Amino acid sequence: MAGAEKRASWDEYFMTIAREVATRSTCARKHVGAVIVRDKMILATGYNGSLRGLEHCDEVGHLMDEGHCVRTVHAEANAIVQAARNGVGIDGAGIYVTASPCFNCFKLIANSGIRRIAFGEFYRDERIFEFSERLGIELSHQEAL
Repeated sequence: MAGAEKRASWDEYFMTIAREVATRSTCARKHVGAVIVRDKMILATGYNGSLRGLEHCDEVGHLMDEGHCVRTVHAEANAIVQAARNGVGIDGAGIYVTASPCFNCFKLIANSGIRRIAFGEFYRDERIFEFSERLGIELSHQEAL
């Protein structure tokens, strides 16, 4: 087809949605979005933000501990919690995250039954590579568009 634009792959599509989800983040230090997907359908989304019902970093500032803001719940954890709150099973699903998970979020992802992690930028923790291989969880680095 002359003039037709290239159709986005599924990875591009869901990473674009994860980037949009990240725009809801309330911690200016890092905007992260996550989308849990199975069979090309979105099951849950999450972004980094404060505990439900409490003030956000963009309202009262960061709560720093050893160089990290601990006021926020990470995007991956919030997506897993959203699925749980809504009774959505995520075993065997994949997760698209704008930044690679920290080790604590990686452990939540692994124990939730998610089998694939597609991430944008690499963020800090090399341990995810060793443990994903040991657990048979696929890691897929998605280059920025």
